[in-house]
Amino acid sequence: MKRVLVLIFTLVALLSAEGMMKSGMKMPKNYRAVPFAKAQILQSGSSKMYCNRCGMTLPMFYRTNHAAKVDGKMTQFCSMYCLVEAMNSSKSVSDIQVVDNSTLKFIPVNKAWYVVGSSKPATMAAKVSKYAFGTKEAAKKFAKEFGGKVVNFKEALALAKADFKSDTKAKNMRQAMAAKKGALIYKKMCKAIDKKFTTVAEAKSYIKSSGACGNIKGKPLQAVGLYLLKR
Repeated sequence: MKRVLVLIFTLVALLSAEGMMKSGMKMPKNYRAVPFAKAQILQSGSSKMYCNRCGMTLPMFYRTNHAAKVDGKMTQFCSMYCLVEAMNSSKSVSDIQVVDNSTLKFIPVNKAWYVVGSSKPATMAAKVSKYAFGTKEAAKKFAKEFGGKVVNFKEALALAKADFKSDTKAKNMRQAMAAKKGALIYKKMCKAIDKKFTTVAEAKSYIKSSGACGNIKGKPLQAVGLYLLKR
């Protein structure tokens, strides 16, 4: 019964989104998203449009994007959380950059000012959002309008590290639920995929390039990618 209810929920969500698009209604706006053409993608490869750690589509969460050299290779993340996850691995992380929300260009983190805890949504973190700006004045203006505290990168990073354990617990729960939905979507929409994947980004890139799941995109694509990684 539970699986049936989950399937119904997923299909209703997909059909509702499709109906809104066909009727000309606007989908709910994601503040963190920018048009693909405005997003700087610093990494390369077939899965370059996706976060190296969690697989989320980078332009959809662009305003919280970070980038760094991981073992010498330029790597892009959807959030500071995913950057911290990479820093907690055994790999070398250097030359860290962040998107300046004023210009939508990457800047070195040592030149950035962060607004933490604003009313704008967090990415990957359970509660505390983090948006960066190239000047302290721009950060103060944002904080005045949306709340939050203005800090430098070192302070924002310390907060992200302090919250990492609880954020990871919340992330794991979200991803487990998404993977269950992904299993149902996969069975209904996709051709058999026998390939094994090491990241969600790899799985999503393969799904898109192979056409195995038709024109799947957005949350359904993320869900199937999670399922294929975890199965």
